[in-house]
Amino acid sequence: MCGIAGYLRLDGEAVAQPLLKRMTDAIAHRGPDGEGHWCEGNVAIGHRRLAIIDPSPLGHQPMFSADHRFVLSFNGEIYNFLELRVELQAAGFWFRSQSDTEVLLHALTHWGTSALLRLNGMFALALWDRREGTLLLARDRYGIKPLYFAHQGDLFAFGSEQKAILALPGFKRQLDKAALLEYFTFQNLLTSRTLMQDITLLQAGHYAVLDTKSGTARLKATQYWDYRFREPDQTRDKREYVEELDRLFAQAVNRQLVADVELGSYLSGGMDSGSITAIASRSFPYLKTFTCGFDLSSASGIELAFDERAKAEAMSARFKTEHYEMVLKAGDMERCLPKLAWHLEEPRVGQSYPNYYAAQLASKFVKVVLSGAGGDELFGGYPWRYYRAVVNQDFEHYIDQYYVFWHRLIPNSMLSKVFSPIWQDVKHVWTRDIFRNVFLTHDNHLSTPEDYINHSLYFEAKTFLHGLFLVEDKLSMAHGLEARVPFMDNDLVDFSMTCPVNLKLNNLLNVVRLNENEPGNKTARYFERTRDGKQILRDVMSRHIPSSITSAEKQGFSSPDASWFKGDSIEFVRRALGDKNARIYQYMDHSNVMSLVNEHLEGLQNRRLLIWSLLSFEQYLKAFD
Repeated sequence: MCGIAGYLRLDGEAVAQPLLKRMTDAIAHRGPDGEGHWCEGNVAIGHRRLAIIDPSPLGHQPMFSADHRFVLSFNGEIYNFLELRVELQAAGFWFRSQSDTEVLLHALTHWGTSALLRLNGMFALALWDRREGTLLLARDRYGIKPLYFAHQGDLFAFGSEQKAILALPGFKRQLDKAALLEYFTFQNLLTSRTLMQDITLLQAGHYAVLDTKSGTARLKATQYWDYRFREPDQTRDKREYVEELDRLFAQAVNRQLVADVELGSYLSGGMDSGSITAIASRSFPYLKTFTCGFDLSSASGIELAFDERAKAEAMSARFKTEHYEMVLKAGDMERCLPKLAWHLEEPRVGQSYPNYYAAQLASKFVKVVLSGAGGDELFGGYPWRYYRAVVNQDFEHYIDQYYVFWHRLIPNSMLSKVFSPIWQDVKHVWTRDIFRNVFLTHDNHLSTPEDYINHSLYFEAKTFLHGLFLVEDKLSMAHGLEARVPFMDNDLVDFSMTCPVNLKLNNLLNVVRLNENEPGNKTARYFERTRDGKQILRDVMSRHIPSSITSAEKQGFSSPDASWFKGDSIEFVRRALGDKNARIYQYMDHSNVMSLVNEHLEGLQNRRLLIWSLLSFEQYLKAFD
């Protein structure tokens, strides 16, 4: 796990190593164990190292092929590198190190870009071909590891984080207003845009080639993999699916235990992290585990259940782990926000500061931590979302329904008012088109409820889960910590995509509809009938963890901010957002923003996600404007 960075002068001018060092210094937190720089002519490639596999100097990067034709800078882990190494040795390759980096380098030189489909792991890489004058950039299938690039004038730059690119002197910083509108609609960026104009995120499952000898020096991106959730061609007995999932899950966890440094696991009290801990603890007696809890003395309603420390402690006792925990209070959000915004680089999904503290805690004891991310998105953990879009007339009707549901922050009816200072610049942006374009290369001939639910799983894996991975990466690497996600093992993902929907959800045949003429609390009855997700995963995990955990309702890793924003943190919110001179009001209208905020402060609406996003955007502008 590391950080990569580099730049090219497309006008042929020589690069400068001090500038490359500025780029790698900007992401030094990603690799505190070492650094490497290589410059030749108009090309500069750098690396920051967090030594996990083969921490010896033989794993140093940038790494060169035996003939010195190729130069590789790589961030991530290849969990099947030992199997690939055997294949490559049979093909005549000789190895100097025990690192997965050298295996990756030989794989790319031997198989070309087809090697990417052979990799089971997480990665972002840059490979320079000195003979052909081409730069290859690539990200893993699921987008666990980020990779950004930028092209301004005669400068082309790339990096694991945007701040590596921004470290280059003369790089023009300008907010992408269209991306801002996209974010404040979905609380996420569904496209490859970033909030920084001219900086682009290479999409998950893509590689891109920059040919500097072609005359145009344009980057050409190619998709090499995509999710495809679908019903199986042939159905099998449920018991076969359960046995296969049990085998694949244990295999996935065990694959990701490879490390030459100490490894631990998050243990939130939920099913996914608990099951990972159960499997990992078999190989690592007294495995270190980590939990963040919350002070609920001022919480109310549903948030009174947000502290899962008691469940985590019970599972720690069961699996005999060495357990550590910390308790977050209302003021902790305000305290970490400036650092968090700098590391996160731009607002993304959810309220992520608990993740920052969880990573901070784990990093005090281990270099590698296992995370339960991905289980919900692969196995239907959010049924109340999918059922809303099951009853449709056709694909376009489905898009209309699901698009409106994913308006997490500001509804379309308010966008022109909230963004009135810049509305003339962004009124041409149709966020429905942005939403629909997620399915642009997908088969959209849908007819059954299963088709629509599989489409929803596809959307959430491509967008929501990808956003979670960006948050996980930035906030773990902020503390020099590698976060691994066993649910994203290739074999396990492949299984999940053809696992029948009726094994994930119980109420498929009783499609949930909301009758607007029905008296009483319709929403409560709707949620009562849509709490049945991850059924097959619950069946499997009941073999490993207590039934009280596997039968519990889905609960995310969230702090009680709906209560805190109305209570302990109310003055901070009023001070930060009520100030007419706040930076966000260069782009947003103060009175319309505060009308939405006050609806939360007065208890009329739960707008905790909007308030968090506004606070995050303000800190982003302070850090990067």
